[in-house]
Amino acid sequence: MAAGRYRLAVARGCPWANRTMIVRRLLGLESALSMGICGPEHDWRSWTFDLDPGEKDPVLGIHWLREAYEKAVPGYDRGVTVPAIVDIPSGGVVTADFRRITLDLEGEWGAYHRDGAPDLYPDELRDEIEEVSALVYEDVNNGVYRCGFASTQTAYEEAYRKLFDRLDWLSERLRARRYLVGDTITEADIRLWPTLARFDAVYHNHFKCNRNKLSEMPVLWAYARDLFQTPGFGDTIDFTQTKQHYYRVHTDLNPSRIVPAGPDTSGWLTKHGREELGGRPFGDGTPPGPPPAPERVAPGHGAG
Repeated sequence: MAAGRYRLAVARGCPWANRTMIVRRLLGLESALSMGICGPEHDWRSWTFDLDPGEKDPVLGIHWLREAYEKAVPGYDRGVTVPAIVDIPSGGVVTADFRRITLDLEGEWGAYHRDGAPDLYPDELRDEIEEVSALVYEDVNNGVYRCGFASTQTAYEEAYRKLFDRLDWLSERLRARRYLVGDTITEADIRLWPTLARFDAVYHNHFKCNRNKLSEMPVLWAYARDLFQTPGFGDTIDFTQTKQHYYRVHTDLNPSRIVPAGPDTSGWLTKHGREELGGRPFGDGTPPGPPPAPERVAPGHGAG
């Protein structure tokens, strides 16, 4: 890996991209791996860099992220997803595997980690991280989508049951421990949190995941707030763009494309009390500094 050679393409609305944004922040890779932010909307063709001047990414010089996929694979005819890492000299995507990107940032990019960067994937905890994460992915991360895009009542109800059974399981697991695995933040927390962060704003209504709101599940709500208030998490989530993405792109679920005005996000800043459980968020490391100015969430788009 060479500092400055690659660019991470993300969209703030996407939970899979949000994982990479969190890891990049926690590890302090901003100066080594630049980041391009797509707008919240896309169609069947591609995500676009419509938030930038001239609606082109200032580094890659492209409007459609598809252009970077086509540079890598001429005639590319499959879906275009974020996150993606683009080789700047060639302009081509080198990977769009969201499962591997965060692990690569934690391992392959180690030479560029900031002083005090936490160990998010400790050797001795990897098996447990993957065991927990597999359940979370199947029933929660992907489960909300299976609820939202179910084509039969039976499929919806099965996904709904698995989702809330797993959320109840997570509540019990986190009742007496601050983090999912070990006593520090790990990959397991980073993989779960983006789904929780979007739950009340999107999944509860838009995907019919409506047994409870996150804010009505005391343990998970406190856990999610704890991480939100931890540098590197809450400063990556844009609730406005997240709602714009889901409610405007999924026109089969929301033909009017009307974006809900709520919910009230001020609760994310309230006390959570999770410090009483102990744990050290960054282990032997330190918190990251504030995000670079161009990457800060716009005023009014976060909590408060």
